[in-house]
Amino acid sequence: MSLKIGDNAPNFTLKDTDNNSHTLSDFKGKSNVVLLFFPAVGTGICEKELCSTRDSMKDYEDLNAQVFGISVDGPFSQKLWVDKYKFNFPLLSDFNKVVAPAYGAFYDVWLPGKWDLKGVAKRSAFVVDKNGVVRYAEVLENAGEEPNYNAVKEALQKLS
Repeated sequence: MSLKIGDNAPNFTLKDTDNNSHTLSDFKGKSNVVLLFFPAVGTGICEKELCSTRDSMKDYEDLNAQVFGISVDGPFSQKLWVDKYKFNFPLLSDFNKVVAPAYGAFYDVWLPGKWDLKGVAKRSAFVVDKNGVVRYAEVLENAGEEPNYNAVKEALQKLS
């Protein structure tokens, strides 16, 4: 079941592509957090989503938000993508598939009948406020769709 607006965001610690740990609760009282779950490194819509986020990072910074991209890919493949596209926000590896299910952002089977990939993050966007409360939640069933970036930014504006 997906998280809803008003729910407490599950705390987590994940590592980025440089082996640095990031813990959600470390941002309490400091900044809002945007969590962008995405299915897989190397896919077209994921590339478009993360490059769009990279290109509008100033907007997120102006709204006092730390952005994280999260997938179940290993940190090594994520690092290749970070280096290629010069992402200016951390990609976090949920390789052990703990965080995406906790947020309800998880396909048991992705691309059934074609690839039957088991345990992949659903494309999702969450805004977590400085108190650790979910203020925006969007979990997309169709991985071919992108999150509503304007709605994410509007949710952040309301927290300013």
